[in-house]
Amino acid sequence: MGVLVGVNAAFAAIMISQGAWPVVGFLGLDVLAVYAAFRLSYAQARAFERVIIGGETLTVERVDQKGMRREWTFPSYWVGVWFEGDETEGTVTLRSHGRSLEVGAYLAPFERKDFAEALRKALREAKASPALAKA
Repeated sequence: MGVLVGVNAAFAAIMISQGAWPVVGFLGLDVLAVYAAFRLSYAQARAFERVIIGGETLTVERVDQKGMRREWTFPSYWVGVWFEGDETEGTVTLRSHGRSLEVGAYLAPFERKDFAEALRKALREAKASPALAKA
């Protein structure tokens, strides 16, 4: 932001010296637009989604950009991971006992298929763990 303000200030000085002072107002608009874009980007970066497989449950925790937290819990033994789409775009859905939840929306479209595979693998490993067999 400092570099952008410095470049705009230098350009504004040139425009004023040439008599084109109305241009200076428009230079301020681009700085304001870049500032707003940075603020929006930082706000969206605070949002996250966490998938936790622990013991007998799979928990999805979702925190939005305002800090609001929501949580869903599924029995890890019965939850299914569904990927619908192709290599470049698709959705990942968790389904169990008539409930479904889309996860991985924050991922890039091409990463969702790999996420679904990794989640399936982690669930298989959790189902095969001795801790679940005793329960």
